[in-house]
Amino acid sequence: MASMLEFRTPQFNPYAVKYSPYFDSRIAVASSSNFGIVGNGRLFCLGLTPNGIQVEKSFDTNDAQYDVSWSEINENQLVVACGDGSIKLFDITVPDFPVMNFHEHKRECFSVCWNPTAKDTFVSSSWDGTVKIWSPTRPDSLRTLPVGACAYSVSFSPHNPAILSVVAADSHIRVFDLRTPSSAQYHLTAKIPVHMSGGVVPVASAPPTELLTHDWNKYREGVIAAGGVDRVVRTFDIRNPAGGPLSVLQGHEFAVRRLAWSPHASDILISAGYDMTCRVWTDGSTVPPDTAKTVHTGIELGQMNRHTEFVTGVDWCLFGAGGWVASVGWDERVLLWDAHMLLQR
Repeated sequence: MASMLEFRTPQFNPYAVKYSPYFDSRIAVASSSNFGIVGNGRLFCLGLTPNGIQVEKSFDTNDAQYDVSWSEINENQLVVACGDGSIKLFDITVPDFPVMNFHEHKRECFSVCWNPTAKDTFVSSSWDGTVKIWSPTRPDSLRTLPVGACAYSVSFSPHNPAILSVVAADSHIRVFDLRTPSSAQYHLTAKIPVHMSGGVVPVASAPPTELLTHDWNKYREGVIAAGGVDRVVRTFDIRNPAGGPLSVLQGHEFAVRRLAWSPHASDILISAGYDMTCRVWTDGSTVPPDTAKTVHTGIELGQMNRHTEFVTGVDWCLFGAGGWVASVGWDERVLLWDAHMLLQR
Protein backbone atom coordinates (compact mmCIF):
# COMPACT_ATOMS: atom_id res chain seq x y z
CA MET A 1 0.00 0.00 0.00
CA ALA A 2 1.77 3.14 -1.24
CA SER A 3 -0.30 5.82 0.50
CA MET A 4 0.69 5.33 4.13
CA LEU A 5 2.21 7.48 6.87
CA GLU A 6 3.68 6.06 10.07
CA PHE A 7 4.42 7.37 13.55
CA ARG A 8 5.97 5.36 16.37
CA THR A 9 5.11 5.55 20.08
CA PRO A 10 8.20 3.97 21.72
CA GLN A 11 7.49 2.16 25.00
CA PHE A 12 3.79 3.00 24.77
CA ASN A 13 1.12 0.72 23.30
CA PRO A 14 -1.76 2.67 21.72
CA TYR A 15 -5.34 1.84 22.66
CA ALA A 16 -7.35 4.43 20.72
CA VAL A 17 -7.03 7.00 17.94
CA LYS A 18 -9.35 9.87 16.97
CA TYR A 19 -9.22 12.42 14.19
CA SER A 20 -10.02 15.98 15.22
CA PRO A 21 -13.54 17.10 14.20
CA TYR A 22 -12.02 20.53 13.42
CA PHE A 23 -8.80 19.83 11.50
CA ASP A 24 -7.91 17.11 9.01
CA SER A 25 -4.28 17.40 10.09
CA ARG A 26 -4.69 16.71 13.82
CA ILE A 27 -4.96 13.30 15.49
CA ALA A 28 -5.08 12.15 19.12
CA VAL A 29 -3.73 8.82 20.35
CA ALA A 30 -4.33 7.37 23.84
CA SER A 31 -1.64 4.89 24.86
CA SER A 32 -0.33 2.88 27.80
CA SER A 33 2.97 1.42 28.87
CA ASN A 34 3.31 -2.34 29.28
CA PHE A 35 0.20 -3.01 27.19
CA GLY A 36 -2.01 -1.26 29.77
CA ILE A 37 -1.41 -3.89 32.44
CA VAL A 38 0.72 -1.74 34.73
CA GLY A 39 2.36 1.66 34.45
CA ASN A 40 1.49 5.09 33.15
CA GLY A 41 -0.21 6.41 30.04
CA ARG A 42 0.61 8.98 27.41
CA LEU A 43 -1.66 11.09 25.24
CA PHE A 44 -0.16 12.09 21.90
CA CYS A 45 -1.57 15.05 19.98
CA LEU A 46 -0.15 14.62 16.49
CA GLY A 47 -0.04 16.98 13.54
CA LEU A 48 0.34 16.14 9.87
CA THR A 49 3.03 18.36 8.36
CA PRO A 50 5.02 18.47 5.08
CA ASN A 51 7.73 16.66 7.05
CA GLY A 52 5.46 13.84 8.15
CA ILE A 53 3.68 13.24 11.46
CA GLN A 54 4.97 15.42 14.30
CA VAL A 55 4.10 15.59 18.01
CA GLU A 56 2.26 18.83 18.78
CA LYS A 57 1.77 18.00 22.44
CA SER A 58 1.90 15.03 24.79
CA PHE A 59 0.48 14.48 28.26
CA ASP A 60 1.44 11.75 30.73
CA THR A 61 -0.96 10.20 33.24
CA ASN A 62 -0.27 8.01 36.28
CA ASP A 63 -2.32 5.14 34.91
CA ALA A 64 -3.06 3.56 31.54
CA GLN A 65 -5.12 5.40 28.92
CA TYR A 66 -7.82 3.36 27.17
CA ASP A 67 -9.83 5.83 25.09
CA VAL A 68 -9.90 9.43 23.88
CA SER A 69 -12.53 11.83 22.51
CA TRP A 70 -12.17 15.35 21.14
CA SER A 71 -14.29 18.14 22.58
CA GLU A 72 -17.11 19.33 20.35
CA ILE A 73 -17.02 22.88 21.79
CA ASN A 74 -13.29 23.62 22.01
CA GLU A 75 -10.89 22.66 19.24
CA ASN A 76 -7.97 22.38 21.68
CA GLN A 77 -9.57 20.13 24.30
CA LEU A 78 -10.05 16.38 24.61
CA VAL A 79 -10.95 13.83 27.28
CA VAL A 80 -9.07 10.64 28.11
CA ALA A 81 -10.36 7.49 29.87
CA CYS A 82 -7.86 6.12 32.39
CA GLY A 83 -7.19 2.82 34.11
CA ASP A 84 -7.66 4.24 37.60
CA GLY A 85 -11.28 5.08 36.77
CA SER A 86 -10.66 8.77 36.16
CA ILE A 87 -11.38 10.90 33.11
CA LYS A 88 -9.04 13.79 32.40
CA LEU A 89 -9.76 16.86 30.29
CA PHE A 90 -6.65 18.22 28.60
CA ASP A 91 -6.13 21.47 26.72
CA ILE A 92 -3.21 21.44 24.28
CA THR A 93 -2.60 25.14 25.00
CA VAL A 94 -2.11 24.39 28.72
CA PRO A 95 1.15 22.60 29.58
CA ASP A 96 1.63 19.37 31.51
CA PHE A 97 -1.55 18.94 33.54
CA PRO A 98 -5.28 18.37 32.89
CA VAL A 99 -7.60 21.35 33.23
CA MET A 100 -10.27 19.12 34.81
CA ASN A 101 -10.26 15.73 36.51
CA PHE A 102 -13.40 13.59 36.85
CA HIS A 103 -13.18 10.60 39.16
CA GLU A 104 -16.25 8.64 40.20
CA HIS A 105 -15.81 5.27 38.47
CA LYS A 106 -14.65 2.52 40.83
CA ARG A 107 -12.79 0.51 38.21
CA GLU A 108 -11.11 1.07 34.85
CA CYS A 109 -12.77 3.68 32.63
CA PHE A 110 -12.67 2.09 29.20
CA SER A 111 -14.63 4.39 26.88
CA VAL A 112 -15.47 8.07 26.45
CA CYS A 113 -17.59 9.85 23.85
CA TRP A 114 -18.44 13.53 23.43
CA ASN A 115 -22.04 14.35 22.52
CA PRO A 116 -21.80 15.26 18.79
CA THR A 117 -25.15 17.05 18.61
CA ALA A 118 -25.75 18.83 21.93
CA LYS A 119 -21.96 19.26 22.32
CA ASP A 120 -22.16 20.29 25.98
CA THR A 121 -21.78 16.86 27.60
CA PHE A 122 -19.73 13.71 27.30
CA VAL A 123 -20.27 10.15 28.51
CA SER A 124 -18.04 7.45 29.97
CA SER A 125 -18.35 3.72 30.62
CA SER A 126 -16.42 1.57 33.02
CA TRP A 127 -15.65 -1.94 34.13
CA ASP A 128 -17.61 -1.08 37.28
CA GLY A 129 -20.81 -1.62 35.28
CA THR A 130 -21.93 2.01 35.06
CA VAL A 131 -22.26 4.76 32.47
CA LYS A 132 -21.84 8.36 33.61
CA ILE A 133 -22.78 11.60 31.88
CA TRP A 134 -20.61 14.66 32.52
CA SER A 135 -20.39 18.37 31.85
CA PRO A 136 -16.86 19.60 31.09
CA THR A 137 -17.43 22.45 33.55
CA ARG A 138 -18.47 20.36 36.58
CA PRO A 139 -16.36 17.86 38.55
CA ASP A 140 -19.38 15.75 39.53
CA SER A 141 -21.31 13.63 37.08
CA LEU A 142 -24.74 14.77 35.92
CA ARG A 143 -26.24 11.30 35.83
CA THR A 144 -25.31 7.65 36.42
CA LEU A 145 -26.87 4.83 34.42
CA PRO A 146 -26.49 1.25 35.72
CA VAL A 147 -25.51 -1.41 33.21
CA GLY A 148 -24.88 -4.32 35.55
CA ALA A 149 -22.02 -5.76 33.49
CA CYS A 150 -18.55 -4.67 32.45
CA ALA A 151 -19.24 -1.81 30.00
CA TYR A 152 -16.67 -1.72 27.23
CA SER A 153 -17.98 0.89 24.78
CA VAL A 154 -20.38 3.83 25.02
CA SER A 155 -21.59 6.25 22.36
CA PHE A 156 -24.08 9.06 21.84
CA SER A 157 -26.41 8.85 18.88
CA PRO A 158 -25.34 11.22 16.07
CA HIS A 159 -29.04 11.82 15.36
CA ASN A 160 -30.48 12.63 18.79
CA PRO A 161 -28.64 14.26 21.71
CA ALA A 162 -30.77 12.43 24.29
CA ILE A 163 -30.05 8.89 23.09
CA LEU A 164 -26.93 6.90 23.95
CA SER A 165 -25.89 3.27 23.77
CA VAL A 166 -23.50 0.91 25.51
CA VAL A 167 -22.22 -2.62 24.83
CA ALA A 168 -21.08 -4.87 27.64
CA ALA A 169 -19.67 -8.20 28.67
CA ASP A 170 -23.15 -9.75 28.88
CA SER A 171 -23.56 -9.67 25.07
CA HIS A 172 -26.27 -6.96 25.01
CA ILE A 173 -26.61 -3.56 23.37
CA ARG A 174 -28.40 -1.20 25.73
CA VAL A 175 -30.05 1.98 24.51
CA PHE A 176 -30.94 4.80 26.90
CA ASP A 177 -33.23 7.74 26.14
CA LEU A 178 -32.66 10.56 28.61
CA ARG A 179 -36.06 12.07 27.77
CA THR A 180 -37.83 9.19 29.52
CA PRO A 181 -38.43 9.25 33.30
CA SER A 182 -35.50 7.97 35.33
CA SER A 183 -37.97 5.83 37.25
CA ALA A 184 -38.52 3.85 34.06
CA GLN A 185 -35.51 1.50 34.33
CA TYR A 186 -33.07 4.42 34.56
CA HIS A 187 -33.95 5.63 31.03
CA LEU A 188 -33.34 2.19 29.49
CA THR A 189 -35.50 1.87 26.37
CA ALA A 190 -34.00 -1.11 24.53
CA LYS A 191 -31.86 -4.13 25.41
CA ILE A 192 -30.81 -6.08 22.35
CA PRO A 193 -29.35 -9.58 22.74
CA VAL A 194 -26.69 -9.61 20.04
CA HIS A 195 -26.34 -13.39 19.85
CA MET A 196 -30.04 -14.06 19.31
CA SER A 197 -31.37 -16.32 16.63
CA GLY A 198 -32.23 -14.56 13.43
CA GLY A 199 -32.06 -15.10 9.70
CA VAL A 200 -30.46 -18.03 7.91
CA VAL A 201 -26.82 -17.07 8.40
CA PRO A 202 -25.53 -19.85 10.70
CA VAL A 203 -23.32 -17.62 12.86
CA ALA A 204 -26.10 -15.10 13.49
CA SER A 205 -27.12 -17.20 16.47
CA ALA A 206 -24.19 -18.12 18.70
CA PRO A 207 -23.31 -18.56 22.36
CA PRO A 208 -23.15 -15.17 24.09
CA THR A 209 -19.69 -13.62 24.22
CA GLU A 210 -18.37 -10.25 25.31
CA LEU A 211 -19.08 -7.22 23.12
CA LEU A 212 -16.08 -4.92 22.90
CA THR A 213 -17.10 -2.18 20.47
CA HIS A 214 -20.00 -0.56 18.63
CA ASP A 215 -20.87 2.51 16.58
CA TRP A 216 -23.90 4.35 15.21
CA ASN A 217 -24.50 4.65 11.49
CA LYS A 218 -24.14 8.31 10.51
CA TYR A 219 -26.89 8.22 7.85
CA ARG A 220 -29.43 5.56 8.86
CA GLU A 221 -31.04 6.58 12.11
CA GLY A 222 -31.33 3.74 14.58
CA VAL A 223 -28.75 1.44 12.97
CA ILE A 224 -25.88 0.24 15.17
CA ALA A 225 -22.97 -2.10 14.41
CA ALA A 226 -21.40 -4.17 17.20
CA GLY A 227 -18.51 -6.60 17.44
CA GLY A 228 -16.50 -8.49 20.00
CA VAL A 229 -14.96 -11.74 21.09
CA ASP A 230 -16.78 -14.03 18.64
CA ARG A 231 -15.04 -12.31 15.66
CA VAL A 232 -18.30 -11.28 13.97
CA VAL A 233 -19.67 -7.80 13.26
CA ARG A 234 -23.45 -7.50 13.30
CA THR A 235 -25.75 -4.57 12.57
CA PHE A 236 -29.08 -3.94 14.30
CA ASP A 237 -31.98 -1.51 14.16
CA ILE A 238 -32.78 -0.29 17.68
CA ARG A 239 -36.36 0.39 16.60
CA ASN A 240 -36.84 -3.38 16.30
CA PRO A 241 -34.94 -4.84 19.27
CA ALA A 242 -36.34 -8.34 18.82
CA GLY A 243 -35.82 -8.44 15.08
CA GLY A 244 -32.36 -9.94 15.05
CA PRO A 245 -29.38 -8.68 13.04
CA LEU A 246 -29.81 -6.74 9.82
CA SER A 247 -26.37 -7.79 8.54
CA VAL A 248 -23.64 -10.21 9.55
CA LEU A 249 -20.02 -9.50 8.60
CA GLN A 250 -17.64 -12.45 8.96
CA GLY A 251 -13.93 -12.58 8.29
CA HIS A 252 -11.89 -11.64 11.33
CA GLU A 253 -9.85 -14.52 12.74
CA PHE A 254 -9.78 -13.16 16.29
CA ALA A 255 -11.82 -10.72 18.39
CA VAL A 256 -13.06 -7.45 16.87
CA ARG A 257 -11.61 -4.68 19.05
CA ARG A 258 -12.88 -1.50 17.38
CA LEU A 259 -15.20 -0.51 14.56
CA ALA A 260 -16.41 2.73 12.97
CA TRP A 261 -19.04 3.55 10.37
CA SER A 262 -17.86 5.74 7.53
CA PRO A 263 -18.87 9.42 7.77
CA HIS A 264 -19.03 9.47 3.97
CA ALA A 265 -21.19 6.47 2.98
CA SER A 266 -24.20 4.81 4.59
CA ASP A 267 -23.13 1.19 4.00
CA ILE A 268 -19.36 1.32 4.65
CA LEU A 269 -17.65 0.55 7.95
CA ILE A 270 -14.18 -0.39 9.11
CA SER A 271 -13.19 -2.84 11.82
CA ALA A 272 -9.96 -3.55 13.67
CA GLY A 273 -9.15 -6.80 15.39
CA TYR A 274 -6.78 -8.92 17.37
CA ASP A 275 -5.86 -10.71 14.13
CA MET A 276 -3.68 -7.64 13.37
CA THR A 277 -5.88 -6.49 10.49
CA CYS A 278 -8.19 -3.63 9.60
CA ARG A 279 -11.03 -4.59 7.29
CA VAL A 280 -13.30 -2.37 5.20
CA TRP A 281 -16.82 -3.67 4.64
CA THR A 282 -20.13 -2.94 3.03
CA ASP A 283 -23.00 -4.18 5.16
CA GLY A 284 -24.96 -5.09 2.03
CA SER A 285 -27.74 -2.61 2.70
CA THR A 286 -27.38 -1.01 -0.74
CA VAL A 287 -27.62 -4.37 -2.52
CA PRO A 288 -31.10 -5.65 -3.48
CA PRO A 289 -32.05 -8.17 -0.79
CA ASP A 290 -32.04 -11.88 -1.43
CA THR A 291 -35.62 -12.90 -0.76
CA ALA A 292 -34.39 -16.26 0.57
CA LYS A 293 -32.50 -14.51 3.36
CA THR A 294 -33.69 -12.31 6.17
CA VAL A 295 -30.17 -11.17 7.04
CA HIS A 296 -27.76 -9.35 4.73
CA THR A 297 -24.33 -10.88 4.32
CA GLY A 298 -21.66 -8.23 4.62
CA ILE A 299 -18.94 -8.10 1.99
CA GLU A 300 -15.30 -7.48 2.84
CA LEU A 301 -14.02 -4.86 0.40
CA GLY A 302 -10.39 -4.85 1.50
CA GLN A 303 -7.92 -5.60 4.24
CA MET A 304 -4.97 -3.67 5.69
CA ASN A 305 -2.47 -6.01 7.38
CA ARG A 306 0.58 -3.84 8.05
CA HIS A 307 0.27 -3.96 11.84
CA THR A 308 2.33 -6.62 13.61
CA GLU A 309 0.35 -6.74 16.87
CA PHE A 310 -3.28 -6.39 18.02
CA VAL A 311 -5.01 -3.48 16.26
CA THR A 312 -6.79 -1.59 19.03
CA GLY A 313 -8.07 1.61 17.42
CA VAL A 314 -9.33 2.90 14.09
CA ASP A 315 -11.01 6.11 12.93
CA TRP A 316 -12.07 7.85 9.71
CA CYS A 317 -11.03 11.36 8.74
CA LEU A 318 -14.12 13.56 8.43
CA PHE A 319 -12.64 15.68 5.66
CA GLY A 320 -11.33 15.33 2.13
CA ALA A 321 -12.21 12.67 -0.39
CA GLY A 322 -13.51 10.36 2.30
CA GLY A 323 -11.02 7.54 2.43
CA TRP A 324 -8.30 8.41 4.94
CA VAL A 325 -8.13 6.22 8.02
CA ALA A 326 -5.96 6.19 11.15
CA SER A 327 -5.22 2.90 12.90
CA VAL A 328 -3.16 2.07 16.00
CA GLY A 329 -1.93 -1.16 17.52
CA TRP A 330 0.13 -2.69 20.26
CA ASP A 331 3.09 -2.67 17.87
CA GLU A 332 3.67 0.93 19.04
CA ARG A 333 2.64 2.34 15.67
CA VAL A 334 0.15 4.84 14.31
CA LEU A 335 -0.63 4.28 10.63
CA LEU A 336 -2.48 6.73 8.38
CA TRP A 337 -3.65 5.23 5.12
CA ASP A 338 -6.09 5.66 2.27
CA ALA A 339 -8.88 3.09 2.34
CA HIS A 340 -9.57 3.84 -1.33
CA MET A 341 -6.42 1.89 -2.13
CA LEU A 342 -8.15 -1.20 -0.73
CA LEU A 343 -11.41 -0.56 -2.51
CA GLN A 344 -9.73 -0.29 -5.91
CA ARG A 345 -8.19 -3.76 -5.76
